[in-house]
Formats: sequence, C-alpha cells, structure tokens
Amino acid sequence: MSVYMVERDLKGISMEDLAGAQKAAIAKAAEMRGEGQEISYIRSTFAPEDGRCMCLFDGESAGQVRALNDAAGLPYTRVVPALDLTP
Repeated sequence: MSVYMVERDLKGISMEDLAGAQKAAIAKAAEMRGEGQEISYIRSTFAPEDGRCMCLFDGESAGQVRALNDAAGLPYTRVVPALDLTP
C-alpha cells in the first residue's frame, strides 16, 4: 500500500460539517476494508483561515482513494501520492 494525499477546498465549512466529513471518510474506508479492499484513513490537517484541508489515506491506488471520496460524497481538488513523514 501507498500513502495518498487528498487536497480539499473547504472554505467556510463549519466545524460540525468538517467533523462529519472526517467521520464519513473513516466509515467509508472501514466499509471498503470489510469488502476486502486494503485502504484506511490516516489523518487530516485543516487550515481554517483559507479552507485548505489535506487528508492522508493508505491505499492501493489514487483511483481507489478517489472512489472512496466519491462514494462518501466528499469534495476534493486532487489526489496525489505522498510521503507521510510523521516521526
């Protein structure tokens, strides 16, 4: 599996809706794993000043990560391979 970063423009989103979006991503990843796919939500970073949100997923392909976000109804601008440099 590889790490993919999902870039989102969520300017003006409420904290309640942001939490709901995160829960939707987590739930959809769990559902897909239950179907035998290797994918998981890692974490998100949100910059409220400009509405940028970066979400990390561990998955098999960018297409799979896009499919998760589409199925969960979550908007995104792009999905790109990434390196998770958490110490």
